Amino acid sequence: MFIDYYKALGLDKNASQAQIKSAYRKLARKYHPDLNPDDRDAKKNFQLINEANEVLSDPEKRAKYDQYGKDWRHAEEYQHAEQSTRQQYASGGSGRRGNFTGAGNNTEFSDFFESLFGEFRGTSHGRKVKFRGEDYNADLHLSLRDVYQSRKQELEINGKKIRITIPAGVENEQTIKITGMGSQGINGGPNGDLYIKFVIDNDTSFKRLKNDLYKTIDIDLYTAILGGETIIDSMDGKIRIKVKPGTQTGSRVKLKGKGFPVYKSDNEFGDLIITFNVKVPENISAEEKEIFTKLAEIHRKRQEK
Repeated sequence: MFIDYYKALGLDKNASQAQIKSAYRKLARKYHPDLNPDDRDAKKNFQLINEANEVLSDPEKRAKYDQYGKDWRHAEEYQHAEQSTRQQYASGGSGRRGNFTGAGNNTEFSDFFESLFGEFRGTSHGRKVKFRGEDYNADLHLSLRDVYQSRKQELEINGKKIRITIPAGVENEQTIKITGMGSQGINGGPNGDLYIKFVIDNDTSFKRLKNDLYKTIDIDLYTAILGGETIIDSMDGKIRIKVKPGTQTGSRVKLKGKGFPVYKSDNEFGDLIITFNVKVPENISAEEKEIFTKLAEIHRKRQEK
């Protein structure tokens, strides 16, 4: 079935790359699965506009699509057969008889070539020519918490449901290939592949860099000066950590193995790096102000010694 990618994006064939980009972004927001849960039509439209954008935003793919339509992925085979046919007729070789003149009659040649290529793909020389199926590309939106542990996910690709296991630790925009899950091959050719790109939204207070997690926490002035303990959140629960006396704003502590899981490495984790931010008390009482004044005087005298 022929899919008009221009129509899918609401454009005509003369659309600029900027117009294609703008139309795709607008429709992607409209049909995004996160905004249309349980809406099968929205999911199909989202997949369609992604497919259309993949082709039309690539000048080389777009040129093939404009010339060959639904068969654009087989453009090289068409071009090879076209060249062979031109050479055959230019040399007066045997084959189909017709009124083909080579140049100057594109319509006549196009009709003739469609007929010839249909035979070439089907029964030419007593055999069928096999073609590999098209590859599928899909974006899978997940949260950072979703990929902290391995999980099974059900996807619907062109009306077909498949289940995949997503290993813990995948990164944003990482792409995996699932062999043979693209479109069906032609004349017994191999199926295409499915390429899934992960789009990971950070729904946590952590910053992720590779396998390490970073977080800034507040501690009060008294704990910073005297030392003590504080409780922080990690990806797998709360952790009690020690604060050294005299801790300064911007100082760090590294918690080994409390970061993000390493992709496809069981029981291996990055680190969690905590940065301290010392909070100065506001609106102190008269008694507190008196105590701080005395402390400041003691500190000044000590510095003068």
